[in-house]
Amino acid sequence: MNESLRERALRMLARREYSRHELAAKLGALAGSADQMASLLDQLAASGLLSDERYASVRARSRGSRLGDSRIARELRARGVDDRLIAQALATVEDELTRARHVWRKRYGDPLPVATGDVAERARQYRFLVSRGFSHETIRRLIGADFEDDEVCPTGRAD
Repeated sequence: MNESLRERALRMLARREYSRHELAAKLGALAGSADQMASLLDQLAASGLLSDERYASVRARSRGSRLGDSRIARELRARGVDDRLIAQALATVEDELTRARHVWRKRYGDPLPVATGDVAERARQYRFLVSRGFSHETIRRLIGADFEDDEVCPTGRAD
């Protein structure tokens, strides 16, 4: 095996966690063959230096303070993490409503909104939380909005 490839992988893993898929993509140009890359990744995983489970857990905790479950899951899937590991990682972070409340308060301050007549402002807040990956149900519970009765769709799309 190319020793420089292994050294490069170890230097990268010393700085931060990587998923198997992500590390393979970063090192792909340096590997002589796909078999060589697979062998290196298998060795790193066997020695505990590379773990998709650990990567998903760390990523969910670090991004969880700012993002909703769907956005975190989408990011992890894009980095090649299995859905089972994503579900396990999301189970270890604070519940989505608490995180959404924190994000909302940081952006809009106190007190939490109540269903007021200002549909445009509620829709703006709704879109902000949707863009952060929070579920529609969580957002409805947080801002007390019932948009089914309003003539303005909160996401800006015609449903």
